[in-house]
Amino acid sequence: MYIFNMLKNKFLTFLLFLAITFSASFIGGLSTITFKEPWYSLLNKPTFNPPDWIFGPVWTSLYLMMTFSIWLYWHTKNRDMNTVYIYLIHLIFNTTWSIVFFVFHNMVLALLVLIILIAFIINLILRFKRVKMWSATRNCCTPT
Repeated sequence: MYIFNMLKNKFLTFLLFLAITFSASFIGGLSTITFKEPWYSLLNKPTFNPPDWIFGPVWTSLYLMMTFSIWLYWHTKNRDMNTVYIYLIHLIFNTTWSIVFFVFHNMVLALLVLIILIAFIINLILRFKRVKMWSATRNCCTPT
């Protein structure tokens, strides 16, 4: 019974993190779809700019990987709630970028939001990595 409850808990937390993460994606996608054209098509873009059809699958994959990252982190023994808060703030900045860029067409502010977002992402990567390394060290060196 304990194992069933533990699996149920893991499944429910995955669904919760999936809903939270993809709600940010939904808001950003809605603002993109609603306000993208004709403004975006008229921008001078570099030749290496990917085609529009690639963004949907790529962003869906990224948001799914973000969900797995926070879910795996949540189920570690050394989790820190500050990291979860940073993850949530990072989602707000992720959504804000789409709104600033596609709704307000403000490229300078979008660049500033992007720089802040990258700082949050680097911070999260380091925090997630630190917890995983602690877990690996404890598992290999602790007598069973």
